[in-house]
Amino acid sequence: MHLHRYEKYWLYFGIGTLIVFLSVLGVGAFAMGQHPPSHDAVVDPLQVSETPPFDDPGLVQIDDHTYVANLVAMTFGYRPNTIEIPVGSTVIFEVTSEDVIHSFTIPGTNVNMMVMPGHVNQATHTFTEPGSYLVICNEYCGAGHHYMQMTIEVVEQ
Repeated sequence: MHLHRYEKYWLYFGIGTLIVFLSVLGVGAFAMGQHPPSHDAVVDPLQVSETPPFDDPGLVQIDDHTYVANLVAMTFGYRPNTIEIPVGSTVIFEVTSEDVIHSFTIPGTNVNMMVMPGHVNQATHTFTEPGSYLVICNEYCGAGHHYMQMTIEVVEQ
Protein backbone atom coordinates (compact mmCIF):
# COMPACT_ATOMS: atom_id res chain seq x y z
CA MET A 1 0.00 0.00 0.00
CA HIS A 2 1.34 3.38 -0.97
CA LEU A 3 0.53 6.53 1.03
CA HIS A 4 0.87 9.95 -0.49
CA ARG A 5 3.38 12.29 1.13
CA TYR A 6 0.62 14.61 2.47
CA GLU A 7 -1.28 11.67 3.93
CA LYS A 8 1.84 10.71 5.83
CA TYR A 9 2.19 14.28 7.16
CA TRP A 10 -1.41 14.28 8.45
CA LEU A 11 -0.94 10.80 9.93
CA TYR A 12 2.19 11.95 11.80
CA PHE A 13 0.43 15.14 12.91
CA GLY A 14 -2.60 13.21 14.23
CA ILE A 15 -0.51 10.65 16.11
CA GLY A 16 1.72 13.41 17.51
CA THR A 17 -1.28 15.40 18.71
CA LEU A 18 -2.73 12.30 20.37
CA ILE A 19 0.56 11.60 22.17
CA VAL A 20 0.82 15.21 23.38
CA PHE A 21 -2.81 15.19 24.58
CA LEU A 22 -2.43 11.91 26.48
CA SER A 23 0.88 13.07 27.97
CA VAL A 24 -0.62 16.32 29.26
CA LEU A 25 -3.61 14.43 30.65
CA GLY A 26 -1.37 11.83 32.32
CA VAL A 27 0.96 14.41 33.87
CA GLY A 28 -2.00 16.43 35.17
CA ALA A 29 -3.77 13.39 36.61
CA PHE A 30 -0.90 11.42 38.08
CA ALA A 31 2.04 13.76 38.68
CA MET A 32 0.03 16.82 39.78
CA GLY A 33 -2.79 14.95 41.52
CA GLN A 34 -5.63 16.56 39.57
CA HIS A 35 -8.69 14.33 39.69
CA PRO A 36 -12.38 14.93 39.11
CA PRO A 37 -14.28 15.72 42.30
CA SER A 38 -15.87 12.71 43.92
CA HIS A 39 -17.65 11.80 47.10
CA ASP A 40 -17.98 8.06 47.51
CA ALA A 41 -20.44 7.95 50.41
CA VAL A 42 -23.42 5.64 49.95
CA VAL A 43 -26.64 4.99 51.85
CA ASP A 44 -29.33 2.34 51.51
CA PRO A 45 -32.16 4.17 49.70
CA LEU A 46 -34.76 2.07 51.53
CA GLN A 47 -33.31 3.10 54.92
CA VAL A 48 -32.63 6.81 54.32
CA SER A 49 -35.05 8.00 56.99
CA GLU A 50 -33.39 5.71 59.58
CA THR A 51 -29.76 6.42 58.59
CA PRO A 52 -27.84 9.24 60.31
CA PRO A 53 -27.49 12.10 59.44
CA PHE A 54 -30.50 11.84 57.10
CA ASP A 55 -32.81 10.63 59.89
CA ASP A 56 -32.80 14.25 61.14
CA PRO A 57 -32.00 16.36 58.05
CA GLY A 58 -31.07 19.98 58.42
CA LEU A 59 -28.20 22.35 59.02
CA VAL A 60 -25.27 21.50 61.31
CA GLN A 61 -22.69 24.14 62.23
CA ILE A 62 -19.07 22.95 61.93
CA ASP A 63 -17.27 26.17 62.89
CA ASP A 64 -17.93 29.93 62.87
CA HIS A 65 -18.55 30.18 59.12
CA THR A 66 -18.98 26.58 57.92
CA TYR A 67 -22.15 24.50 57.90
CA VAL A 68 -23.16 21.08 56.62
CA ALA A 69 -26.65 20.83 55.14
CA ASN A 70 -27.89 17.23 55.21
CA LEU A 71 -30.86 17.11 52.83
CA VAL A 72 -33.14 14.43 51.45
CA ALA A 73 -34.74 14.71 48.02
CA MET A 74 -38.06 12.90 47.90
CA THR A 75 -41.22 12.81 45.86
CA PHE A 76 -41.86 16.43 44.86
CA GLY A 77 -39.89 18.07 47.68
CA TYR A 78 -36.80 18.36 49.83
CA ARG A 79 -36.54 17.69 53.53
CA PRO A 80 -36.25 20.23 55.14
CA ASN A 81 -37.77 22.65 52.68
CA THR A 82 -36.24 25.80 54.22
CA ILE A 83 -32.85 26.45 55.80
CA GLU A 84 -31.45 29.71 57.15
CA ILE A 85 -27.76 30.59 57.18
CA PRO A 86 -25.76 33.76 57.94
CA VAL A 87 -24.29 35.74 55.05
CA GLY A 88 -20.64 34.87 54.33
CA SER A 89 -21.06 31.26 55.39
CA THR A 90 -19.79 28.26 53.49
CA VAL A 91 -22.30 25.43 53.20
CA ILE A 92 -21.38 21.85 52.36
CA PHE A 93 -24.50 20.31 50.85
CA GLU A 94 -24.84 16.55 51.34
CA VAL A 95 -27.92 15.36 49.48
CA THR A 96 -29.41 11.93 48.85
CA SER A 97 -32.65 10.60 47.43
CA GLU A 98 -34.99 8.03 48.85
CA ASP A 99 -36.97 7.25 45.70
CA VAL A 100 -35.90 8.31 42.17
CA ILE A 101 -33.27 10.48 40.48
CA HIS A 102 -33.64 14.16 41.33
CA SER A 103 -31.52 17.26 40.87
CA PHE A 104 -30.32 19.83 43.39
CA THR A 105 -29.78 23.14 41.61
CA ILE A 106 -29.37 26.62 43.04
CA PRO A 107 -29.71 29.03 40.09
CA GLY A 108 -27.00 31.69 39.97
CA THR A 109 -24.47 29.56 41.89
CA ASN A 110 -22.09 26.73 41.09
CA VAL A 111 -24.33 24.20 42.86
CA ASN A 112 -25.90 21.81 40.36
CA MET A 113 -25.85 18.09 41.04
CA MET A 114 -27.79 14.99 40.13
CA VAL A 115 -29.14 13.27 43.24
CA MET A 116 -29.33 9.51 42.87
CA PRO A 117 -30.85 7.02 45.31
CA GLY A 118 -28.15 5.24 47.27
CA HIS A 119 -25.50 7.94 46.77
CA VAL A 120 -24.65 10.89 48.98
CA ASN A 121 -23.88 13.77 46.64
CA GLN A 122 -21.80 16.69 47.85
CA ALA A 123 -21.30 20.30 46.74
CA THR A 124 -19.91 23.37 48.51
CA HIS A 125 -20.89 27.01 48.13
CA THR A 126 -20.14 30.25 49.99
CA PHE A 127 -23.10 32.63 50.18
CA THR A 128 -21.73 36.19 50.02
CA GLU A 129 -24.99 38.01 49.29
CA PRO A 130 -28.02 38.05 51.60
CA GLY A 131 -31.34 37.04 50.13
CA SER A 132 -33.60 34.16 49.34
CA TYR A 133 -32.17 31.41 47.13
CA LEU A 134 -34.51 28.99 45.41
CA VAL A 135 -33.46 25.35 45.04
CA ILE A 136 -35.07 23.51 42.15
CA CYS A 137 -35.08 20.03 40.65
CA ASN A 138 -33.97 19.82 37.00
CA GLU A 139 -34.60 16.07 36.61
CA TYR A 140 -38.14 15.07 35.74
CA CYS A 141 -39.26 12.96 38.70
CA GLY A 142 -42.99 12.56 38.16
CA ALA A 143 -46.28 14.39 37.71
CA GLY A 144 -45.65 16.88 40.55
CA HIS A 145 -42.07 17.65 39.50
CA HIS A 146 -42.79 21.35 38.95
CA TYR A 147 -43.68 21.72 42.66
CA MET A 148 -40.30 20.40 43.84
CA GLN A 149 -38.38 23.27 45.44
CA MET A 150 -36.90 24.53 48.67
CA THR A 151 -35.61 27.87 49.94
CA ILE A 152 -32.28 28.91 51.41
CA GLU A 153 -32.54 32.12 53.40
CA VAL A 154 -29.22 33.96 53.69
CA VAL A 155 -29.54 36.54 56.46
CA GLU A 156 -27.38 39.28 58.00
CA GLN A 157 -26.23 38.50 61.53
